[in-house]
Amino acid sequence: EVQLVESGGGLVQAGESLRLSCAASGFPFDNYFMGCLRQAPGKEREGVACINTGDGDTFYAYFAEGRFTISRDNAKNTVTLQMNNLKPDDTAIYYCAASEFNYGLGPGLYVHWGQGTQITVSS
Repeated sequence: EVQLVESGGGLVQAGESLRLSCAASGFPFDNYFMGCLRQAPGKEREGVACINTGDGDTFYAYFAEGRFTISRDNAKNTVTLQMNNLKPDDTAIYYCAASEFNYGLGPGLYVHWGQGTQITVSS
């Protein structure tokens, strides 16, 4: 059974940091591109960051560039999104997702999804 389990969400004040973790199981993790996506109330789901399989190449949405860092540990089947200098506009449900064939930020590229974790940033 494929599982992606996020943890690390919560309520923080603007300017603070959070670390989102994702534990994966049930599929060959090191062969999958991994991504972090989010969905704010009333908005469409959007990509935040993604990371390649072997070489660790990363790509970020414009709003995440310079503030967020995505990483993966293929030995532990985990993905981490370090989020610094959080802003109220970052308030959303954050998802971890896996793509077997495509590397990018589009939600349609991903086939396996976690249940999501709420991150709320107060001003």
